[in-house]
Amino acid sequence: MDPNQPVGENYANPRTCFFHVLFKAAALAFYILSALFIDNFVIIFVVTVLLAALDFWVVKNVSGRILVGLRWWNEINDLGESVWKFECLDQESLSRMNKKDSWLFWWTLYLTAIAWILLAIFSLIRLQADYLLVVGVCLTLSIANIVGFTKCKKDAKKQIQQFASQTIASRFSSTLQSAFSVV
Repeated sequence: MDPNQPVGENYANPRTCFFHVLFKAAALAFYILSALFIDNFVIIFVVTVLLAALDFWVVKNVSGRILVGLRWWNEINDLGESVWKFECLDQESLSRMNKKDSWLFWWTLYLTAIAWILLAIFSLIRLQADYLLVVGVCLTLSIANIVGFTKCKKDAKKQIQQFASQTIASRFSSTLQSAFSVV
């Protein structure tokens, strides 16, 4: 981020921020309001899970890459083992990421999971196992993104540290070589 940027900076990617929040809010709002207006569980289940799945996809493939410069996915290798794959922008690009965009990304990611946990507790208290299933699916999608992006962020930090160590070591060794070659 540019140090000369004003304190009240705006979002660098307002459309991405909008869609990042839209599907989260839509899934939560539909689930909460549908209990008041719709008496058909199948419709509530399908629409809520569809909105949560759209949110999962948008966060994982679009807003994560644009707002925080991270992307993750999981593959099954030839041995049948689950392998996490991570991508991140280079150090220079990461340092230019907008702090407001990043803040919005991480806070909404965690707050959505907390909201689904609260709704799960309400479903348990009301002994509604079917609605607990809806909340469980939505919470699973939310937590999958949290786990994926948290692992990706840790991997990115590790890559940056390795790059810095290699750069320092290579400069040190070239300095030593040039010092001894002059003699």
